Amino acid sequence: MSLLVKAQPGRIVTDITPASAGWRHITFKVLRLQPGEEEALQTGALELCLTVLSGSVDVRVGGVLYSALGNRASVFEERAPAALYVPPGRGVHISASAAAEVALSLAPARGLHPERVIAPAQMKRSVRGKGSNTRFVCDILPESEPAESLLVVEVITPAGNSSSYPPHKHDSSDPAQPNAETVLEETYYHQINPQQGFAFQRVYTDDRSLDETMAVEHRDTVMVPRGYHPCVAPHGYDLYYLNTMAGPERRWAFRNDPAHEWMLAAT
Repeated sequence: MSLLVKAQPGRIVTDITPASAGWRHITFKVLRLQPGEEEALQTGALELCLTVLSGSVDVRVGGVLYSALGNRASVFEERAPAALYVPPGRGVHISASAAAEVALSLAPARGLHPERVIAPAQMKRSVRGKGSNTRFVCDILPESEPAESLLVVEVITPAGNSSSYPPHKHDSSDPAQPNAETVLEETYYHQINPQQGFAFQRVYTDDRSLDETMAVEHRDTVMVPRGYHPCVAPHGYDLYYLNTMAGPERRWAFRNDPAHEWMLAAT
């Protein structure tokens, strides 16, 4: 099974489940809604981070209405998105007040935290790396904010730059070392500017039992069940991606590929 999930035309851009991905934790779906279109779902045994990538939506959770969520026309605008955290056992109704694109990141949870709006002003934005490894990060649902499984972040990598680099992985754990690498599944939902462009992403393990290099086009998703997973944006095309991560421990701790750690001084 390829790790590359091609974007689909129409309302449902991508729809990844544990069954389709062959993993345990992440469910990920992207909806493209026209004005007035609606979507309903039940969170069941999962927590949800709803990220309004572009446009504006009204979201009703039970009897509570969250109006006009969304504040940008494109993911490439220099501003954070709006998001909504919803715990398990809730009914969610989404209505597009304008043309909108919405990402639904879900993972198992018990219901320890209440629903809440995650306002753009709450999200930390930062610059990571330098030179041709510079990228711009927005923490939507980091481990410092309440959730049970989910970690959600978006990144813009300027044209000609690399990202998730030097290559790193988070697919093993050692209980004897509490600050060691954690096990996290991950999805990369990509957008390209201009849209006719492409980028590259490689997913590989130390023993190369997994080694797949993909040409990623606008709105494609890459699944990362394990292994290192660097990206490169070619000249002329900026790369955006939304990361969803989840695993048995809600902590992002990674290991760099030893073959490439020498460049850390330059990044």
